[in-house]
Amino acid sequence: MIFLRVLSESFSQAIQQLTGNRLRSFLTLLGITIGIFCVISVLAAVDSLEDNIVNSFEKLGTDVIYISKEPWTEDPGQNYWKYISRPAPGIEDLKAIERKSRMAEYASLAVFLPGSMIKAERNYVEGAYFAGISQDYDKIVKLDFEEGRYFSPNEMQDGSEQIILGYKLAESLFEGKSGVGTRIKAFGKYFTVCGILKKEGKSLIDMMPTDEAAFLPWNTMAKIISIHKNANWGTMLNVKAFRGVDLEELKLEIASILRPVRGLKPSNPDNFAINQITMLTNIISKVFGVMNTAGFIIGMFAMLVGAFGVANIMFVSVKERTPLIGIKMALGARRVYILQEYLLEAIILCLVGGIAGLGLVQAVMFVLTHAMGIEMFVSWSNILAGLILAIIIGLIAGIAPALQASRMDPVEAIRKN
Repeated sequence: MIFLRVLSESFSQAIQQLTGNRLRSFLTLLGITIGIFCVISVLAAVDSLEDNIVNSFEKLGTDVIYISKEPWTEDPGQNYWKYISRPAPGIEDLKAIERKSRMAEYASLAVFLPGSMIKAERNYVEGAYFAGISQDYDKIVKLDFEEGRYFSPNEMQDGSEQIILGYKLAESLFEGKSGVGTRIKAFGKYFTVCGILKKEGKSLIDMMPTDEAAFLPWNTMAKIISIHKNANWGTMLNVKAFRGVDLEELKLEIASILRPVRGLKPSNPDNFAINQITMLTNIISKVFGVMNTAGFIIGMFAMLVGAFGVANIMFVSVKERTPLIGIKMALGARRVYILQEYLLEAIILCLVGGIAGLGLVQAVMFVLTHAMGIEMFVSWSNILAGLILAIIIGLIAGIAPALQASRMDPVEAIRKN
């Protein structure tokens, strides 16, 4: 009960400080507000971007390995000629994995062709992305359909002139009308639209921008372009593990399958790279960890300025209420209660500045979400971090004035005007 009374008194005094001299209070709490804004806005922005990037990667599957020419953890520019000379993943690799692997649930092959034109009656789109995919591609990279369907096994086997369009590509070609069953033209050939994918929206990382993409069966793509091991088309072999299978064990099994297919001797190094999504997410986490630290340090400088301002207000408050402090002590108030009262008052002042800073962060995130088309958010953990930081700054700023108030001599304090 005594603590609640002290808290109530501290809150009342803090409100008086804020309303009694609005300009002084505003300028003092501005430092706290800016400091909280700097720290939490950086944390929120980094968390939002990291979440967006990680989710973009995880759409590809955390239980999937990707076989390509080069490893994802190296800069391809440093060893360009080493990797470009490697054979691209091919249909022989896919068939060997499907035939011999005991740990792989699905395997698929995809070849990507950027920047081609596609036409539908009077409308056309330049720079559309094309992908030739094998049968189980949709079981590894999930494709959600707005309308229509995926390729049938017979269409895959026969290299049928069927095509699947991304949402934005279909919207541009058909202007909001249903496009399933419509014939379109690409690469000088006509294709029938069998499916249109749902809208995925913007993402910071699009290894395959599905909304602007067109998908063809692998054998259909093989009729259009020459796909062989020395071709420079972007080719990816994806392998999805059975549930419970360790990816490191799957990597070893896939390597043991691919090496004989590629004619590698025991002394020869691998001429392929086996990658997984965690390679990229670990790198991203390290980068964003550095950004978080930098933002925190920058924000703390602003917080330090705000803390000096709050300490100044509290010293002035103690001086103005010195006789009142003496009277309270004379009536039996213990020094610890005086200490608590002024310490809580400093904390409340900082919390007001902190809440203002958090409100400003929320407003900025709202504007950025609508401006960029990417969800920017302030997590509850960041809100809690902002409030805790404000409390800590309040403790630091208020401890010296509160100690000064609690150590006063009651008689001397009453005598002062």
